[in-house]
Amino acid sequence: MRLSLRWLHHRVVPFLSRPAVPALLLPSGLHLFSPNAICRYFFEVNGQESSELCNQWLEWEATDLQVMLYSIKASEHSSLKSWFDRVAAMHSCQSAAQKVLQGKGLQGMKSYMQRQPVPQSLTPPNESKGEESERFVSEEEMEAATLTWSQGLSADSQPLERKHPILPQEGKRNILMTSALPYVNNVPHLGNIIGCVLSADVFSRYGRLRGWNMLFVCGTDEYGTATENKAREEGLTPQQICDKYHAVHSSIYKWFQIDFDFFGRTTTEKQTEIAQDIFWRLHKRGFLLEDTVEQLRCENCQRFLADRFVEGVCPHCRYPEARGDQCDKCGRLINAVDLREPQCKVCRQTPVIRSSKHLFLDLPKLETQLEQWLEKSTSSGDWTANAKQITRSWLRDGLKPRCITRDLKWGTPVPHPDFKEKVFYVWFDAPIGYLSITANYTDQWDKWWKNPHQVELYHFMAKDNVPFHSVVFPCSLLGTQDNYTLVNHLIATEYLNYEDTKFSKSRGVGVFGDMAKDTGIPSDVWRFYLLYVRPEGQDSAFSWADMALKNNSELLNNLGNFINRAGMFVTKFFEGCVPVMELQQEDKRLLALVGWELQQYIQLMDKVKIRDALKHILNISRHGNQYIQVNEPWKKIKEGDAERRRAGTVTGVSVNIACLLSVMMLPYMPEVSQTIRDQLNAPQSCIGTMLQGSGAFVCSLNAGHRIGAVSPLFQKLEADQIEALKKRFGGQQVFDPAAAVPEPTAAAEVAPLNAADPEKAKQLTQAVADQGDKVRALKAQKADKAVITAEVAKLLDLKKQLALAEGKSPEPAPQKGKKK
Repeated sequence: MRLSLRWLHHRVVPFLSRPAVPALLLPSGLHLFSPNAICRYFFEVNGQESSELCNQWLEWEATDLQVMLYSIKASEHSSLKSWFDRVAAMHSCQSAAQKVLQGKGLQGMKSYMQRQPVPQSLTPPNESKGEESERFVSEEEMEAATLTWSQGLSADSQPLERKHPILPQEGKRNILMTSALPYVNNVPHLGNIIGCVLSADVFSRYGRLRGWNMLFVCGTDEYGTATENKAREEGLTPQQICDKYHAVHSSIYKWFQIDFDFFGRTTTEKQTEIAQDIFWRLHKRGFLLEDTVEQLRCENCQRFLADRFVEGVCPHCRYPEARGDQCDKCGRLINAVDLREPQCKVCRQTPVIRSSKHLFLDLPKLETQLEQWLEKSTSSGDWTANAKQITRSWLRDGLKPRCITRDLKWGTPVPHPDFKEKVFYVWFDAPIGYLSITANYTDQWDKWWKNPHQVELYHFMAKDNVPFHSVVFPCSLLGTQDNYTLVNHLIATEYLNYEDTKFSKSRGVGVFGDMAKDTGIPSDVWRFYLLYVRPEGQDSAFSWADMALKNNSELLNNLGNFINRAGMFVTKFFEGCVPVMELQQEDKRLLALVGWELQQYIQLMDKVKIRDALKHILNISRHGNQYIQVNEPWKKIKEGDAERRRAGTVTGVSVNIACLLSVMMLPYMPEVSQTIRDQLNAPQSCIGTMLQGSGAFVCSLNAGHRIGAVSPLFQKLEADQIEALKKRFGGQQVFDPAAAVPEPTAAAEVAPLNAADPEKAKQLTQAVADQGDKVRALKAQKADKAVITAEVAKLLDLKKQLALAEGKSPEPAPQKGKKK
């Protein structure tokens, strides 16, 4: 395969004396640009896989790497591939990569790179002769950018104040936005936050900047088995649990600056009213079926057991602690009645199989309608690739009827007289919460939810929620034949993991929403990093080392450095007033370049490519830093009149770029955005001007405009601070239930079996559950066998103590039919 690396007449930064982007000509005739893309290409042709560590390393290209590559002296190696192989070999070594990433960081990477000879083919043509190879920017582009710049702010572009209730308006783009309803009984972790509410918040803020008429609703999902279980664990009623954790969720989202128009809940009269109306409409139109289902019933607890209340031996892999819906070890889905040696998780008694009559949504009968609607929605709307793929996989083998009722107490009651002891299954009930929450916000809720010709509906969620929003919920609404608004744009993220494992509250692994504010790191920095690693196309991971790197390189040294320098130059050299700007060709090129980055940002944000759009903000500040560095206004201000005027132009253009950045940053970092605009004393109309149409980089701070006091925007995250946080949230802080429960005394061991201690049994039941979660997590991670054995021993010991506390024999009952 013949590959050639050459320089095109394009440069990222036209005013640098050397090119800033390489171009790789492929055999197909196409080109790859940037060191990042080229390195990833060579991984592919070499048959190597790019590890997570290497991916982090390659992302450094967005800061110093792309310029650094050309400051390294070329030597005898003439093959880029040879040079790349040496770098890839180094990064295939985990210990070496860890040393670079966690030890010396970026400086360590630079030091290593400087020892790797760069091929001659990286040297641009004619560089030795002093000739420049500039990125081509046409005269038309420069003149257009200059004309836009000169138009200034629009007098009628003041940001509109939100007046509640927000309702659809004629002639406006009306967007109804939902974020997947979080389960009330859990404290959300970082993955939950980025997957749903934070992504939706960014888009809703952006939409308002664009002048769209937005309504953003969310709330806590409060009915179902999980709530009953949590209530039992904490000794509270389900309603008390809902009240407690709804307040927890509200507090967390407020700290993360999630700007809902309304944050409600599903335990309301409106939920019952709307859910039952949808039920009766489906029933009347023949889209419900009756069938008998075999379920496990605990005679001791006098109730049918939901899947989460059953534990037993997996029928597929014989894992001893499989749940009633899924095995954590082999991952197979399970029917609870198929478990071997099942136990009720509440009382540890063996349940019996009983029949129960239930109602089903007849999805096969709705399948044709669904497919017709899906074809239109997925082709005209913005559905993420995973949302389309998951939906297709459900349809591929044909839909099956889905049960919509459950034998529970805590839920929306089924109004049918034959099923009056049952409630709606949460997957049927919860999405209706979007409607009832809107109805609790405004009694004109149907103007949003029964108005498909005037309203666009966006759903935000993680990928595990896709089938319920793309198949089940739409079928429920289609079957009513009541002109409901169906989803136009389904935005699903992949999963965010924590370092090299999963978030786990019981094991103390990972950062949860109520913990983030105790780290001392501002919420805007959390928002920035979560959005930077947003799992848009594949799973990603939160990493403390990477968070520190992004904060220190992108926020502190790139974005914050540029904005602070621009403002400080105005304060120090021009007495706090923006100087006169006399644009030269170099400045016009910069205006065109910044305008192009702004247009890319808008195109990506319109398509909800939130992570990709963020990179264009950082590109603009990077161009600004290089612009300042090349022109050196701090030197020119001390020279003659022409040089001082040049320093004024560079300072004025730079501070206007800072103003543009404050607007582009608003959806991502609202507090920092406001701080920048306060420091620049920026007019409010800049918010309503910059993002109109395809983007307008105008002069918003004219000559003579007085700015405010300038101060640094970000603080460095120190290595010892990050190491302490990593240790704190890495599981070391886990409460060890086995250690907390006293060892049984000799007297306890010989105590009569009926000497039960209910209070101690309650504590030990929770301890057993937590330790079981810990063992399952270790097995899923394929941890060291000795570690797993030790934790299993603790679990068995806890179970013995629990048996004693319940007044039972600590010896396990003989297992029937188990093969030796």
